[in-house]
Amino acid sequence: MTILLRKTIGPALAAILVTSPVALLAQGMTEIMHPSDEITALPGVEANADLAAALPEAIRETGVLRVATDLTPPISFYDDAGKLIGIDADIARALGVILGVEVQMTDLGAGAGIVPAILSNRFDMTISGINDDVELEKQVDVIDYMYDATTIMVAQGNPLDVSSMDDLCGKRVAVPVGTFQNRLVTAFAESCEEPMQIMSLPKMPDVLQSVRTGRADATVNGYATSVYTTENQVGKGVGLQALPEIRLAVGYLGMLVHKDNPELRDTVVAALQQMVDDGGYAQIMEKWGLGPLAVETVKVNDAASMPVTVE
Repeated sequence: MTILLRKTIGPALAAILVTSPVALLAQGMTEIMHPSDEITALPGVEANADLAAALPEAIRETGVLRVATDLTPPISFYDDAGKLIGIDADIARALGVILGVEVQMTDLGAGAGIVPAILSNRFDMTISGINDDVELEKQVDVIDYMYDATTIMVAQGNPLDVSSMDDLCGKRVAVPVGTFQNRLVTAFAESCEEPMQIMSLPKMPDVLQSVRTGRADATVNGYATSVYTTENQVGKGVGLQALPEIRLAVGYLGMLVHKDNPELRDTVVAALQQMVDDGGYAQIMEKWGLGPLAVETVKVNDAASMPVTVE
């Protein structure tokens, strides 16, 4: 069966929050993203005076770029010392070098706060894996900086032999409230001959726990997060298994910028493209095991070119 479903506003990847005491202490705090030697050695990560001069006057005067994020391994999460790491953290550090600014990055704790953070001008931009969507683009400008998809996660060993969305008919499927994955599963369930029991839970850790304990048979989750969690067993992903051969609803993940701030948007796009052209961006993606999700051209508000078809 085939379902055409357009992504709507929501977390790009239903966030798997690392719930260690260190992470809980770090949540909500602002971290200065000092570039490491590893970052400054990447090709394309070098100061660009023209781009620095093109930044909005307010940012040039303060020398600070305020960035919001939320936790979605390996896009953004904490190491054991409570420091932000992942694709977004590496990109943030690289942008600081290219644009000659201090990047201050704040974990908002939940994807639901990302859009309001930009609309309220609390932050200059977000670097956080959020699905680009034609409706989202009506509110903010979206810089499409990587691809993502959706896959299925089951208990390790896949005891129910799930191999497609069709196999979820008649099963108990847990998904977080308000996410794209929740809407995808709900739309797909309408075509099931044997009813699917959808368990809409408030937080992703609760969703994962329900699959681990057998309360749910499966969850539908962001591809990058699911594959990384399986391989690294971070947070509450222990005991779960992604099905990487299943790639559904391929689309973009985007950085968000206020529509009244085209100078920042265009400058960030040019800085990212510098990294893409010279190879530093690809090295960051490969470092975190997501090389196949790298873009070749950084685009803006391009969701309409990515229709979401679920087989």
